[in-house]
Amino acid sequence: MARFFNTTGPCNPDDHYTLPPEKRVIRAQLDRYISSKLYWVLHAPRQTGKTTFLISWMKAINAGEEAVACYVSVEACQEFPRAEDAIPAICSAIRSYAESFLGENMVPPEPDEPIPMMLNTVLKSWSALVAPKPLVVLFDEVDVLQDQAMVSFLRQLRGGFPTRGVGSFPVSVALVGMRDLRDYLIQSKDGVPLNPGSPFNIKEDSATLSLFTLEDIRDLVGQHMNETGQVFEPEAIDAIWDATRGQPWLVNALCKKCTWTLCPKGEPVTIDHIREARELLIQERAVHLDSLGERLRDPRIKKIVELIFTGDMDPDLLRGDDFILAQDLGLVTAAGGSPEIANPIYREIIARILSYPYQLSMPQPEWRWQKPDGTLDMDALFREFQDFWSQHGDIWEEKADYTEAFPHLLVMAFLQRVTNGGGRIEREFAAGRGRVDLAVLYGGVWTVIEIKLVSRQGRERTVEQGLTQISRYRDTVDPGAAAYLVVFDRTEAGRAKPWEERLTWETRDAPGGAVTVVGG
Repeated sequence: MARFFNTTGPCNPDDHYTLPPEKRVIRAQLDRYISSKLYWVLHAPRQTGKTTFLISWMKAINAGEEAVACYVSVEACQEFPRAEDAIPAICSAIRSYAESFLGENMVPPEPDEPIPMMLNTVLKSWSALVAPKPLVVLFDEVDVLQDQAMVSFLRQLRGGFPTRGVGSFPVSVALVGMRDLRDYLIQSKDGVPLNPGSPFNIKEDSATLSLFTLEDIRDLVGQHMNETGQVFEPEAIDAIWDATRGQPWLVNALCKKCTWTLCPKGEPVTIDHIREARELLIQERAVHLDSLGERLRDPRIKKIVELIFTGDMDPDLLRGDDFILAQDLGLVTAAGGSPEIANPIYREIIARILSYPYQLSMPQPEWRWQKPDGTLDMDALFREFQDFWSQHGDIWEEKADYTEAFPHLLVMAFLQRVTNGGGRIEREFAAGRGRVDLAVLYGGVWTVIEIKLVSRQGRERTVEQGLTQISRYRDTVDPGAAAYLVVFDRTEAGRAKPWEERLTWETRDAPGGAVTVVGG
């Protein structure tokens, strides 16, 4: 069977186009973890290749004479917060994976009855069983453990750490999950510290997996081209990078969508195919993408996403644990100098998820929003939006989860309502920018839109800044595009004004051409 781009589970080089996963492990000491008897943490977001790396490294170790290694996933223990339930389940997982990967003669015996230190006992007996080689255990999905289950798990590892060695206890243990748990300081569900007593202060270091580089994507796609003869045009490969920023699952998903769905007969893959594949992925909301919706409900993630969405900057929030959590989950990045959503596909998914309830609640537009030539009548659209805003804005805002970003989301919902199926919306937002930039392509014509909230400096200063910013943005999209600056005055004084004063409309001169300033 021919190899293909994999989007389900670990990659197998015999079945899937695969990059050497060990080359993507950064801040790691793979050559020393066994010889120096080190315990360590590997963290990276979901669907980035952690399990692929672990199984690949396990096989490489077992092919040599240095040690015996075994991969063990503890994901099945997610529902067990109590140690007396979780620890026996972990021990059962150890025996199951040992049989699968090492064979029946390498399965540690099951203790006669559950005991408080069962995990410690099983690891000791397992180490003795594989002697005279040392034992290496690669625990995956560790961060699903919670509360006392996590504390007991870590304490038993720490308890055996001083005795680690051939025949006595694993010489090296990797704890792998989405988060760098930073010494695994655990909190209970209500946020009260459990005081586990630094249960994993034996950690040597924390490693992570890098995303794909542009060269990695060229390598991955090149494997397909060499084996099948199907060409990916250079612009298409660049577009994959632009859309995914190297997120491995997204890279494989776009390539798979093109080769299996859009170009199944081996025709060349173009940049237009990549754009179409991107839209299909967003619309289908595969499990990987749909999980973003669950993350957005987390109050800690909400604070960070809303900050980025509105373009505000809060140094305290951005250097706190909530931002680190959002980074560890792969939702945000600060690689470009400003905190932003990790890649354009995630950015589009998040915007659509958050604006979809408003879009769904809006009636089918009956007003004339298209010009005779098939392009959008943006003046009519924003006149209609102002009317809608005055009728529903205050009422809907009371029910909004993302209150600060509510005006931005309502504008996006309004635009999405009329462009669905016939146009495209490009979105740009990052913390510190002070605005959201939108570019709408409909009927072959670009329109650029910027959304800003009135700052402490006042409305006029906000408008002046917006005119400069949208002019620069227009130059990057289409210097001849029509431009609209939408300004919401959410200050106490602004909210106190009657609607006839809040709903303004004017045309301002700006570099590159006139800009319509819409007040709300």
